Amino acid sequence: MAATASAPPADLRPAKSIIYCGVCSLPPEYCEYGGTTKKCSDWLSTTHPALHNTLYNTTDTAPLSTLTPSALARAEKDAQKKAAKASATEAKETSRRLTSRVTIKRVERNKRKYVTEVSGLEAFGLELKKVAKELGKKFATGSSVTKAPGGLGEEITVQGDVSEEIAEWLGEKYGEAVPEDNVDLVEDKKKKGAGAGP
Repeated sequence: MAATASAPPADLRPAKSIIYCGVCSLPPEYCEYGGTTKKCSDWLSTTHPALHNTLYNTTDTAPLSTLTPSALARAEKDAQKKAAKASATEAKETSRRLTSRVTIKRVERNKRKYVTEVSGLEAFGLELKKVAKELGKKFATGSSVTKAPGGLGEEITVQGDVSEEIAEWLGEKYGEAVPEDNVDLVEDKKKKGAGAGP
């Protein structure tokens, strides 16, 4: 007869909470690899001062004293380059968002049947599949992500003539991410007789 083992306790490990940086979303131990070290350090010092003192101990200069003056100068120069690159990338991203356009186009299919195509949302950091699902629920209609004509990215196709409603909804739901001035309403009519045969 085999000996029966008693059931082990439900969980032997203590609960552990992990802190993620509010700037680069990495754990604070890895912020130096994200390119925004200064901003991450400032965020950590205001939100978690004890952890900041542990990671960015400014009183302990032993590692710095072991570096030669030329190595110390190189390390400082590299840190300045990373900071400049991060700020340039941030400025480039901001200017790209300001110049990007969202186009909401009403397209006539057959007779009085319409679809609404929304393109340009990915430039503002929105997930197209998530937005398509939200639009489908909001307007109780079919909505999907399709390839844009010409192969220039993807767009959301919504069944029905809801272009003005989508523009209002974008302003309400994503007004902070997508400025109202960057939204264009366009009407695309199908040419008569283009698909008709002799």
